[in-house]
Amino acid sequence: MKLWDAIMVLVVLTGVLLVGAQVARAEDRLSVPLPDISGLSESQAEALTRELAEVNVITSNCPDYPVSNGEWTLMTGTSDLLAAKLGMDPGDYDRTYYGPAFALLDDPAVCDRVGPKAKPLIDRLVGMGGATEAATD
Repeated sequence: MKLWDAIMVLVVLTGVLLVGAQVARAEDRLSVPLPDISGLSESQAEALTRELAEVNVITSNCPDYPVSNGEWTLMTGTSDLLAAKLGMDPGDYDRTYYGPAFALLDDPAVCDRVGPKAKPLIDRLVGMGGATEAATD
């Protein structure tokens, strides 16, 4: 076997191992039912997306306002649905929603202002058909 062939075999094996590891990790991911957002207008979708980004940033950075893995998955999954509904790519989404949400952390009072909105927001998403527990097959 030539050196080049050995390198190519090593590259292919490494790729197979990486893909296998990613598939294994994906099987461990929590999957929750997401809410039905089909009835939201564009302005309602934008407002909900903004609120989700803010609450996600605050619950991830303010220890007094934790959320469970299921609640976090519900919020981020809903954000993904909303971004798709609004026709946003990840870069647009980050610039429009997450950038401003992270900027809120500059305000020392933001945790206590936004943190209490987390549970009512999660309850609203559940009321729209989402859940915080794993989907059963």
